[in-house]
Amino acid sequence: MKKIIFTIAFLFVLIGSAQENYYTNYSFVVEPENEATVFKLVDDYYSENKPEGVFVRLFENHFKDGNNKATHMLVFLGTQEDVGNMYGGGDDKFALFLTRLNQHIKEGSGSSMGRHLALYGDTDSNVRYPAQRIYLLDVKDTEAFDAEYNKFHSKHNPPGVLVNMGNTIVGQGTGKFNRWVIIGFKDMKAAMGGPNKLLSGAALTARQKAWDDFRANDGGVEVVGSSMRMLLGAW
Repeated sequence: MKKIIFTIAFLFVLIGSAQENYYTNYSFVVEPENEATVFKLVDDYYSENKPEGVFVRLFENHFKDGNNKATHMLVFLGTQEDVGNMYGGGDDKFALFLTRLNQHIKEGSGSSMGRHLALYGDTDSNVRYPAQRIYLLDVKDTEAFDAEYNKFHSKHNPPGVLVNMGNTIVGQGTGKFNRWVIIGFKDMKAAMGGPNKLLSGAALTARQKAWDDFRANDGGVEVVGSSMRMLLGAW
């Protein structure tokens, strides 16, 4: 189908506790002349009809390889219960929203569902990280990677950076990578420099040494894709 697809009834894989964070996302292509209209439609709807307990984010895919045609991504995040309840049914307002949105979307380009496994940084919902670097990883030993990832980021994550790691359960990219890492920055300048540019002196030296240890014991990692997205709206 050439439009963004929202399934009213969705089967969730029951993994872990109800308090773990799950996400669903929908990628699609918007022509430049329709970008403002798409943002307004999403903003108008979710400003008044935000799903209970669910964070809604709209992103522009800013830097990406030629195989990724999507210009935008709509992301939903919350506990298994809250995100699952969002798919429990729709009403006339939601149906009208989808009809109007689809009129301004050229085509859909993928969707996925997954789980957030680790998060480090300032998680205050009022703090925004508009510039987000994304890395798709093929990890040979995920247990070793997860342990080393948590060891490193629990001690060496700079202020002003939010680092999120998780996996895709079903959908876009499944089988090509088994871990993803998203690094959020408070502005484009910080995103261009990366986490190391936010540290100096002993803190930078310690981080670089810890990074070498992390890479030596990370279970074998290949970066199979990277991109950068910009936050357009948060509800």
